[in-house]
Amino acid sequence: MKAMCLSKAQPIEQNPLELSDLPAPIPGPDEVRLRVEACGVCRTDLHIIEGDLPLPKLPLIPGHQVIGIVDRVGEGVTRFRIGDRLGIPWLFSTCGQCDFCQQDQENLCDVARFTGYHLNGGYAEFVVAPESFVHALPEGFSPAQAAPLLCAGVIGFRALRQSKIRPGERLGLYGFGGSAHIAIQVAVHWGCEVFVFTRSEGHRALARELGAHWTGRAEDDPPGRLDSAVIFAPVGRLVLEALRVLGKGGTIALAGITMTPIPELDYGLLYQERSIVSVANTTRQDALDLLQLAAGLPIRTEVQTFPLEQANHALQLLKKSQFRGAGVLTTDSTSTAPDL
Repeated sequence: MKAMCLSKAQPIEQNPLELSDLPAPIPGPDEVRLRVEACGVCRTDLHIIEGDLPLPKLPLIPGHQVIGIVDRVGEGVTRFRIGDRLGIPWLFSTCGQCDFCQQDQENLCDVARFTGYHLNGGYAEFVVAPESFVHALPEGFSPAQAAPLLCAGVIGFRALRQSKIRPGERLGLYGFGGSAHIAIQVAVHWGCEVFVFTRSEGHRALARELGAHWTGRAEDDPPGRLDSAVIFAPVGRLVLEALRVLGKGGTIALAGITMTPIPELDYGLLYQERSIVSVANTTRQDALDLLQLAAGLPIRTEVQTFPLEQANHALQLLKKSQFRGAGVLTTDSTSTAPDL
């Protein structure tokens, strides 16, 4: 199979992903194998490739917003059949036994493993995953349109929940890429008044198309204080900007897996019971809830597609925030893998 492999963490400008010809993986017990149709390009992939996160495995095939068709199943698989279209998200597996797993916080499991990080991911023609951690997909989405839902969509959805935003309240979104362009649609559906803070005029235009009440830069004063905010951009100083316009008792959710240092802040910005909370991964229930909502609205994903071989280029555009929505890699979906 063709795959884009990482053998050494390097800046994406150095084209660290190499097109390789590898044996297709064989599903083990309780695992399914997907013939990959599409895989979303996520900023977490960029952090992995550039070494911002410690790498537990090299060489590595990144990618964790995977859409594909089941072409082989392992022993014991009962939920899915050959021919089903499924999605593989960031959360690959958990222990199922620890206090976090037992209390509906499997996203915090100490031995959780993640797709395209601990295990090879979807920048390839084939990928395997446990059947209990993959998801059936809603009708009406092409593979490319569905891919961003599996991380950008789900992490944005969990971030909204962590921000404690309620219907009818005023929400601020800082940064407006693949995740925020989905989250705004959920927030608007909930009846929230959404303010979007981003440097890009193109992103501000998309935000207005998707229902933003106001758009501007982080340094601008919005027409009213925020009840909640979600920071998608991995820029620590934005915490101070969001606190500056956050109302009493408001909450800021930090949606990134990494962030530049948060500057020292005056206690007066945090006083009046304002809160800052991080968002760490997602649960399977988050994904199920988001996919159900996506089908009902329906959520509209803006995607720009690239062939698998152009993964480096797509990530370079992502680094420069040059997508309108989300980037997605596509494969030749007619590929077949020999039985070994």
